[in-house]
Amino acid sequence: MSFTQKLEGLVTKHAELEKRLEDPSALGNDYARVSKEHSDLVPIVELINIYKKNTQDIKDVTEMLASGGLDKDMKDMLDQEKFDLEHKIPQLEEEIKMSLLPKDAADEKNAILEVRAGTGGEEAALFAQRLFAMYQKYAEKNRWKFEILSISDTGLGGYKDASATITGRGVFARLKFESGVHRVQRVPETENQGRVHTSAATVAVLPEAEEVDIKIEEKDLRIDVFRSSGPGGQSVNTTDSAVRIVHIPTGVTVSMQDEKSQIKNREKAMKVLRSRLYEAERDRIDKEISANRKEQIGSGDRSERIRTYNFPQSRVTDHRINLTSYRIDDIMLGELDEFINALTADDRARKLSASE
Repeated sequence: MSFTQKLEGLVTKHAELEKRLEDPSALGNDYARVSKEHSDLVPIVELINIYKKNTQDIKDVTEMLASGGLDKDMKDMLDQEKFDLEHKIPQLEEEIKMSLLPKDAADEKNAILEVRAGTGGEEAALFAQRLFAMYQKYAEKNRWKFEILSISDTGLGGYKDASATITGRGVFARLKFESGVHRVQRVPETENQGRVHTSAATVAVLPEAEEVDIKIEEKDLRIDVFRSSGPGGQSVNTTDSAVRIVHIPTGVTVSMQDEKSQIKNREKAMKVLRSRLYEAERDRIDKEISANRKEQIGSGDRSERIRTYNFPQSRVTDHRINLTSYRIDDIMLGELDEFINALTADDRARKLSASE
C-alpha cells in the first residue's frame, strides 16, 4: 500500500467513525471505544488535510508557471511559493508518520524514581545523592511535584538508596530513558594524591501504575512489620511501623519505613510494588514484540551503563547516542533537556526507520 493510499484509508475510516457517532444509542457499549478511536484520528486527519492542500497548491502553482505569459515579478513570486510548499511536504510527511507510530501507553503516566548506590562504597553513595538531587531539580524546573518516598542514607551525606514519586504531565515520557547505570569519575575529597576514582549508581524510572493497570491478589503477598531504624542500626521509631511487602509469585520485595504510620508505609510500598510489577509486565510484552530490544535506545536494563559523568573534565557522555556535553555543573543542577531531547529524537528516528 502506498503512502497516499494509507492516508486516504485513514480519512475514510475517520469519516465512517464520525457517521457512527451521530447515533450514540446505536453503538451501545461500543460508544466509548468508537469515540476514542475517532478522537485519536482527529489530529492525524487534520495533518493529512494540510498535506493534501499543500500537494494541490503545488500542482496549481506548477500549472500557472507552465502556462506562460507571466511577468517577471509574478513568476518570481510563484517560484518562491512553489519552493516554500515543496519544502513543507517532507516535514508534513514525517509528522504524519510520527503520529501513526504506536503510542507508549505509559508515556502520560507519572513516574517512580529509584536511585541506588552501586560499586564504589561511600563515593558511590555520594554520587547517588547527587543524582537524586539532580532529578529533583529537573522536576522543579518542569513544575512537577517531587514527593520523596524513602531515603536510606549512610550518615556521611550519601544515599544507599532513595525513591520518589514524580507527578506531572508526560513525566514518564521525559524520564524513561534515564534507567540504567550512571558512572561517575572524580577525585574524592578524602583522596590525598588526586587520583580519579570510578564508581556507579543505578537509576530506575518506573511508570506509576494504578490499580486498574495491574491486579495484585492479597493471597500473593507476604507482609512483615518491623521497627524502623536509622543509619548504623540506630532506632528512630519505637513502634513496629516499618513495612516489608514480598510479592510471592515474583519475589519482588519492597520495604518502607520513612513514615511513622504503618498504614502510610504500606500505601507507599504498595505503590512501588505495583509499579515494579507493571514495568516487569511491560518488559515481558516488549520482549515478545521485539526479538532484539538492543535496536531500541538501550534495553532500559539497570545493568547497562548508559552515561558517564567525568568531573575533572567537566564532561558528561551518553553512550547510547554518543552525545557529550561539557556542562557538567549545569547538568547536575537539573539541566537535562539536551540529553532527554536527543534521546527522544533518536528513539523516534529508530521507530520511523523500523516502520518503513
